[in-house]
Amino acid sequence: MTTTLANPKLAVKEIAEGLRAGDIVPYLGPAISALSSPQAPMSPDDLAAFFGSKVTLPKRAIGNAWASAQYIESYKHRSTVTALMAEAFSTPVAPSAFHEWLAGLGLPLIVDSWYASEMRGALSGRDGWIEVQGITRAGIGEDCWYRFYGPDGSQTDTAAASAARTIVYTPHGGIAPEQNFLITDADYVEILTEIDIQTPIPEVVRQRRTGKPFLFVGCRFHDQMLRSYARQIIKRSGDPHYAVVDLASLTRNELRFLDEQNITPVEMDLAEFLEVLPAA
Repeated sequence: MTTTLANPKLAVKEIAEGLRAGDIVPYLGPAISALSSPQAPMSPDDLAAFFGSKVTLPKRAIGNAWASAQYIESYKHRSTVTALMAEAFSTPVAPSAFHEWLAGLGLPLIVDSWYASEMRGALSGRDGWIEVQGITRAGIGEDCWYRFYGPDGSQTDTAAASAARTIVYTPHGGIAPEQNFLITDADYVEILTEIDIQTPIPEVVRQRRTGKPFLFVGCRFHDQMLRSYARQIIKRSGDPHYAVVDLASLTRNELRFLDEQNITPVEMDLAEFLEVLPAA
């Protein structure tokens, strides 16, 4: 591996400056909120375990959230998948202090890669923002990959999104405001057949990411689908990207992903990073 570690102190300062200037795009994962031990599942592994506690799964699906959801959809209908996801995230996850800090920066683009809608919660009560959320196309009868939502949860359109100061992009869907979930293998097969030509990624996201580096925080990329999705979301962005990681815990594929995407690891305890960044 050719990955070059960042100096944590210098990286934190550079990241903080880039965020305040709106020049870095945060890509948020569930490990941020997992630090507060919420009741909702805050990792794909936790979600797979939740599915396994509700449905008897075949061996091939145990431990894999997407395969579990696919099995449930195939044998118990899509509505069961949606109901179980709604149950899993029925207890709201409070935004962390880090989410709240980001909400106050007026960033052009924030990517929230989990289902618990903490970033939407952090922006609640503020104006000037729109959420664009990935949706499943299962049973909707529309040639539509995503929907736009205003702060009040009502659907809006691309014109409103283009005019918004802040776009929150939740590519996998979310519990709020309308329980949109990309979760089954079939959901992702459909998207990944199109994502190379960027169709499932909203134009406003493509515009706002151009030339800007990303900060990956609270994320893991130990599954091929997660890597494939992230790779396409950051296409045509700028360097240098950063990822807050524990290198010893990363898989070989994750290390390779960091290398190929020119993502500089910031090897730092996540809780410490979240505490010191706003003050840097």
